[in-house]
Amino acid sequence: MPGPEHRPAAAPMPDADTQCAGFRQARLARKTALIEDYVELIDDLLNDGQEARQVDIAARLGVSQPTVAKMLVRLEADGLVTRRPYRGIFLTGAGQEMARASRARHHTVEQFLRALGVSEASARIDAEGMEHYVGAETLRAFRHALEAGLATFMAKAGKRHDD
Repeated sequence: MPGPEHRPAAAPMPDADTQCAGFRQARLARKTALIEDYVELIDDLLNDGQEARQVDIAARLGVSQPTVAKMLVRLEADGLVTRRPYRGIFLTGAGQEMARASRARHHTVEQFLRALGVSEASARIDAEGMEHYVGAETLRAFRHALEAGLATFMAKAGKRHDD
């Protein structure tokens, strides 16, 4: 095992306020990621002409129906969904806005990854997790890079999808 003299030089630690802000942002993203996933999925089901039913949500998220039931109680309490007996789940205006914003972030992250040369399947899967942790400044930078021709640049650079 190499000794300390063989370790790569580490970047200096950020100041406490900067580091605290980073951890705070990550905790907030973890807290809202699951909620955003549920809301976005409900919106997708409704936009696809289907009812958003507990059984369908459970199947698509790979969780149990009781888990979905608990989350639906929370989403309803947070004013993001309404439930009607025998009619499924519907988004409120706030839920629709959350779904729209989440979908837009997902699209930007996925397109950025595709422009880097990541395969469509990997980009879709990776964007599903990353979208919740990317801040507004980073999203603006991703959009700017895409608009500036990142995909063309990467294609000319010869990026391979299997690297």
